[in-house]
Amino acid sequence: MISPRSRTPLPSPIDFCFRDAPRMAPLGLCVSVCVSLCVLTTLGIGKSAVSADKFPPGQAQRETPYALIFGTVWGPDDRPVYGVKIKIRREGEKKVRWEQYSNRSGEFAQRVPAGKQDYVISADLKGLKSTNGRPLLGEEVKVHVDGDERVDTGLHLK
Repeated sequence: MISPRSRTPLPSPIDFCFRDAPRMAPLGLCVSVCVSLCVLTTLGIGKSAVSADKFPPGQAQRETPYALIFGTVWGPDDRPVYGVKIKIRREGEKKVRWEQYSNRSGEFAQRVPAGKQDYVISADLKGLKSTNGRPLLGEEVKVHVDGDERVDTGLHLK
């Protein structure tokens, strides 16, 4: 016969189990060292100056120059139109090089190579209709870029 006093009591849900400090101190030390090493490597501390950046301190980073074509699509009621597909191509070419959609403000922006060039901007109006049910019509707009500049334009739909 087993007496109730000989059994080890099960801990109640309210009791907490604490580990003894001499066993847990080395584990805490290892965890804190690993975390601090991860933070230092993330911040880049401890690396050489050349390997921290792509370029040595004496050289500046070179970015290729570009021009920006920025425009707004206007509807027949002179309000900006959202979600219109914009096609941009060079004037002498037939193939469309860039496609954009107008955002919620009816605006679009596209980076193009810097330099003297003419571009043709048109709107793809397949499936779009005005509020009175008529299909929308749009015209092509020519834009001239001289260098690395921003050119503002607008597309008016009829």
